[in-house]
Amino acid sequence: MIHVESLTKIFRTHKKEAGLMGSIRSMFNRQYTEFIAADAVTFSIPEGALVGMLGANGAGKTTTLKMLSGLLYPSSGNATVMGYIPWQRDNEFRRNFSLVMGQRNQLWWDLPAADTFLLNKEMYRISNADYTLRLKQMSEHLDIADKLHVQVRKLSLGERMKCELIGALLHYPKVVFLDEPTIGLDIVAQHALREFIATFNKEHGTTIILTSHYMDDIEMLCERVILMDEGRIQFDGGLDVLVDKFSSEKVVTIVMEIMPESSEIEQLQYVSEIGEDHITFKVPKHEIAGVTTQCLHRFPVRDITISDMPVEEVIREIFSGKNI
Repeated sequence: MIHVESLTKIFRTHKKEAGLMGSIRSMFNRQYTEFIAADAVTFSIPEGALVGMLGANGAGKTTTLKMLSGLLYPSSGNATVMGYIPWQRDNEFRRNFSLVMGQRNQLWWDLPAADTFLLNKEMYRISNADYTLRLKQMSEHLDIADKLHVQVRKLSLGERMKCELIGALLHYPKVVFLDEPTIGLDIVAQHALREFIATFNKEHGTTIILTSHYMDDIEMLCERVILMDEGRIQFDGGLDVLVDKFSSEKVVTIVMEIMPESSEIEQLQYVSEIGEDHITFKVPKHEIAGVTTQCLHRFPVRDITISDMPVEEVIREIFSGKNI
């Protein structure tokens, strides 16, 4: 469905000089700098998959999606989406994909969302019956049916994003690129969009690439993750494998029958949290047995739980450059 091989994008920017004389010199002798936004990006995604793409700002996620959408022409490399080369902008290709960007609008600001939907209906040649049914189902699922005829500028951010998603999916595209669709939304709106995306992917077998800074988006929706940093793919695999590969610690929670004295707790290593009836440790994997054995010998223990580090914390460490 999507195949990318050594896709590279180099941006060439004019180097500005300060001051009036610098501006005059640059008119006749311009100097340029280059930076690589996407560096030999390679991956394949089968039909119907929902894949998360993670990376810090400037990692190359959006640039990659723009090339796969045909908005940017790559400096080198090859890519096919549904068998089409994206930057050739074939009409059949454009009818079968959508790009939703959380910080860009496709809706007309001064018109109701319903007017944009009607325009999309004609552009994508959706029949009257299909249009009516799809709009009803989507708007009810997202609890936005009563807002379709309200001027877009008067909608809340969450309501606008729901309408953006409906507009992008009305023609039932085979491939959807979602670039931070939940950015800036409250928890309720984020949850509603996640549920809708998961349901749409399951019911229609749509291939989806999702970029997000919210780990809840990735955990709820994606089994596979592509991690990018400085334009390169650093990891491509299961979310559970990502945690195991980049996290050297486990979270050990020990519930006590009777909590020990503060002086005794101070003697313990790797303590990260002290509760009313429990102590939580962040323990290197090779020292788990020693920590749990020590607690069992010294304290009246009721229960022990060992779990992976939270995904959000693992990703935060990766972004900070500790594990790449």
